[in-house]
Amino acid sequence: MVKISLKLPKNEVSRPLILQFEKSGTSIGANYCEANNGESKNDFKHKIGICKKESRETMYWLSLLAEALPNYGNELKLLWKEAKELTLIFGAIIKSSKK
Repeated sequence: MVKISLKLPKNEVSRPLILQFEKSGTSIGANYCEANNGESKNDFKHKIGICKKESRETMYWLSLLAEALPNYGNELKLLWKEAKELTLIFGAIIKSSKK
């Protein structure tokens, strides 16, 4: 995520999209670390929920970036698929933690 963010061309359209992508993408990892050190089961579930929300948001920004920067579409699509997988994983964690 960081590597592609650094190499994407910055222009009036792409700059704010890249910034939002960076914020949501890095938030996934930060909240996952926080979830693993949660103070309670509810805290864990809450932070995993944030991870899921941020991974969905990252998918959105990646979709917009792919349209704004079509020359990077293949790389962005791979990251989109990874964000989708994370969204599904976090969803499964939430579902299993409710049992």
